Amino acid sequence: MKDTPIPYEVVSRHIKESNIRNIGKSSIREIKRLINGIEKETGQKYVRMEMGVPGLEAAEIGIQAEIKALQSGVASVYPEIEGIAELKIEASRFAKLFLDIDVDPNHCVPTVGSMQGGFAAFITLSRFHKEKDTTLLIDPGFPVHRQQHIILGQKFDSFDIYDFRGEKLRDKLESYFSRGNIHSILYSNPNNPSWVCFTDKELRIIGELATKYEVVILEDLAYFAMDFRKDYSQPGVPPYQPTVAKYTDHYILLVSSSKVFSYAGQRIGLMLISNKLFDIRSEDLLRFYTTDIFGRAMIYGTVYALSAGVTHSVQYGMTAMLKAANDGTFNFVEIVKEYGHKAKIMKKLFTDNGFRIVYDMDEDDPIADGFYFTISYPGFSGEELLEELLYYGVSAIALAITGSTRKEGLRACVSLVLRDQFPALEERLKRFYEQHPTGK
Repeated sequence: MKDTPIPYEVVSRHIKESNIRNIGKSSIREIKRLINGIEKETGQKYVRMEMGVPGLEAAEIGIQAEIKALQSGVASVYPEIEGIAELKIEASRFAKLFLDIDVDPNHCVPTVGSMQGGFAAFITLSRFHKEKDTTLLIDPGFPVHRQQHIILGQKFDSFDIYDFRGEKLRDKLESYFSRGNIHSILYSNPNNPSWVCFTDKELRIIGELATKYEVVILEDLAYFAMDFRKDYSQPGVPPYQPTVAKYTDHYILLVSSSKVFSYAGQRIGLMLISNKLFDIRSEDLLRFYTTDIFGRAMIYGTVYALSAGVTHSVQYGMTAMLKAANDGTFNFVEIVKEYGHKAKIMKKLFTDNGFRIVYDMDEDDPIADGFYFTISYPGFSGEELLEELLYYGVSAIALAITGSTRKEGLRACVSLVLRDQFPALEERLKRFYEQHPTGK
């Protein structure tokens, strides 16, 4: 038996009993369940980096607003499917003050988290123009977006951004758009899992081509303003959160409350549909909806079919958080900077012990320290490395399940790692390095 921090026999047995065919290709939730079992038997706590969930307290402003709303009786009343008026107004203000774009309040729609927003967008966009039946995913990306396409039976194509930064992105995108079958393109910025951030040049390229080929850009802003290399925290003051919306009017922005407000448990996000896109008419929509207007089909056709509105009280919670941010009384960015501070320390612990950062640059700039980072180790594939690290009390997910071509890599999330775990992480990584001095 190997001399590992977590008993080798216990880990091996749990892996076998999990009936997971390939640990490296298992889902995030499967890995979570596996580690829960090992921790329960051994009493030893893992350095858990597999789950991309908040590690900070939920914004108190939202909680108190929800309590007040519940006490006023909203729990007994269905919310309007398009969202309460106050929320829509503050969402529009937020877009102007933090993105420097104009989105009509009527085009700001609450969804049951950004995941529902994406799901609704995939459904509606696949029916927008009958000759366009495919989504283009810029990888690496959130594995669930792939899963959503699979369960919908919808077509998607993808490519890894790693080798197509800067001007190289133009030809790569045009090679897909020119086929005429792409209805939309999805990416996150900052990116889950790599934490790459598109440069202004790249966003301009994406926007210009979206307009040229009438492709809708789905920009996932789950980690809004969390590129901490610049301060995006001041309402109405540049710099603003970068967005493709500065370069095209063919966009839907997905804004999440889960990370920036640490409000993941309440499941609310925002779908901001551009003023132009909202009002575009297409007879092809009439195959599935009672309207040919895109925005109305989205809200009263797709979103309504998925849920009869976002939970009433949480809409008031979201409204309060947005209003406080808009008014400059709540600096939500300052709070989540803790993720960047932890990432800087953790990345050094890994690189000091033989690991490498996989996605390490944004064109000419070193990547930011943030919610995620990616690692590899000489001689190991990502799948092999993931399984081996389980014996050392460290968890992550393989980049392979995110669409990445960097099969040697893992995604590490910093959110659930406590600062008092840093000594244990350092000791375990040193031990790994000593026992794997030249790879396997």
